[in-house]
Amino acid sequence: MRSLIALLLTATTAQAWSFTPLPICTLGNAPDAIVQVRVTFDPQTALYALHMTRDAGWDAAEVFSLAFNGARPLQISTTQHSVTNGGTTLSVVDRGFGNVLDGVQFNDTATALLGDMAVQVSLQGAAPEVAKFRDCGAIVTG
Repeated sequence: MRSLIALLLTATTAQAWSFTPLPICTLGNAPDAIVQVRVTFDPQTALYALHMTRDAGWDAAEVFSLAFNGARPLQISTTQHSVTNGGTTLSVVDRGFGNVLDGVQFNDTATALLGDMAVQVSLQGAAPEVAKFRDCGAIVTG
């Protein structure tokens, strides 16, 4: 069932990824994607954040997982997430995002798993932008 839901919710438009170092380090997919993904790093606080926004919203659930599929499959989970913005934005904030960055850089898709929801995001074109993002702290503070 999850596979069917993920397939139905997969964006059909090309999802170009981009990076910008200012005002804080930001990695994101195309603004017209069904799920808008933003990963940020603030060198001042040393905090990373993942924000996944979708108009259809997110269910409340105790555990949030990201399953990365491709050359380096990986699944990570947390109970330290929040659903805000009227239920449309799922966020996680932490001091280390190495697994998230590896997942985005080295795989083809990411599937957000929250309760019974499975929402897939294309990672096509993300790798070069993740490489820039990884160097961002040095760029901003250097």
